[in-house]
Amino acid sequence: MIWTIKKGFYRIMHKFENIFVKRMTKKEPKLLIGPGIIKELHTAIKSEGVSKSLVVTDKGLTKIKIHDEMFQTFKKNEIEYVVFDDVLPNPTINMVETAKKVYLENNCDCIIGFGGGSPIDCAKIALALVMKPGKKVRDLGRFFRIKGDVPPFFAVPTTAGTGAEANFAGVITDPDTHEKFAVASTKLLPKYAVLDPELTLALPPHITSTTGMDTLTHAVESYINIIGDESSDEKATRAVKTVFNNLVSLYENGNQIEAREEMAQAAYQAGSAMVRAMLGYCHAIAHKLGGIYNIPHGLANAIILPYVLDYYGENAHKKLSELAIAAGIGGDTESISTLAERFIQAIRDMNKKMDIPSSIKEIKSEDIDIIAQAALKEGNPTYPVPKIMNLEDMREVITKLKSN
Repeated sequence: MIWTIKKGFYRIMHKFENIFVKRMTKKEPKLLIGPGIIKELHTAIKSEGVSKSLVVTDKGLTKIKIHDEMFQTFKKNEIEYVVFDDVLPNPTINMVETAKKVYLENNCDCIIGFGGGSPIDCAKIALALVMKPGKKVRDLGRFFRIKGDVPPFFAVPTTAGTGAEANFAGVITDPDTHEKFAVASTKLLPKYAVLDPELTLALPPHITSTTGMDTLTHAVESYINIIGDESSDEKATRAVKTVFNNLVSLYENGNQIEAREEMAQAAYQAGSAMVRAMLGYCHAIAHKLGGIYNIPHGLANAIILPYVLDYYGENAHKKLSELAIAAGIGGDTESISTLAERFIQAIRDMNKKMDIPSSIKEIKSEDIDIIAQAALKEGNPTYPVPKIMNLEDMREVITKLKSN
């Protein structure tokens, strides 16, 4: 009885959430798309009337000199820049606060997140702290308001997966509690997103695969959630189709520039769909595994997704059958349940082809309750999923992840 009341309350919350999300997600970043387009970023910066950028990135990208073409155009066009490249996977509160300090000490007037999801998220939350200089990250809460104009924020993804360039939330890790949580404000939406496929050519196969599966997870979760609309559904469907058409081939041969561009656009589309329709339990679990065991986010999503879809069962079958048809996995003469199950199996098959494991060995039995409770705290009532989990459901899914 109590659980029935709780589920009813969650669904009421989802209806209000639907109204709120649609009102708050009308804007999108301006897009710069195409091979070599990074060399045109200076034009966008100049158009915003700013001239000194903080570039938030990581040392791995600095080492391979991936920023060089951008920096050369900056110098030619008299745009000053300062580099903060101490971002690690799963950025921490300390990294964000240090980035804010570098921004203020160097009198920067705009910020560039250059890299995968970690640098872009770090840049977002650093920007939030610039606008709220007396606040700590924990003070900002899950969603907060920023008044007034915000310095221009430019997102330059070097992976095709996180969708961080399309949304206004940044994910941060508290190293003391091993908790991952999001900080969000509509003012943190990038002014521009630069989708340059040449920046992804150097990705090793395992990063291509796991970030691509992150794209798929965003698209699938947003599509099957109960608050999607025509716009989010259309973007998610395109992204799913693109992933199934390109990802395994790119994993095997990463030098296909056209496929790289299609995946960059798919990552953006899935990220944009996610903003409107939100995420699901796959992400809730992945965030906890990333915080506790430092498992890369895309890898965690790739492994978890089929298990969560299995749990949703018939509640998600109709939507999954539609994605199966869009991805070319089956035809509309087959039953809904057959198509849905075929779609889930196709995800498992794709993982196997790209050497992604079917379980997460790092999970410890004594941690299952902790992970389950934390994932439910994130998921309920926030995520408008097709079927609501209770604690026992969540424990069962995580146990399967560990043992299979």
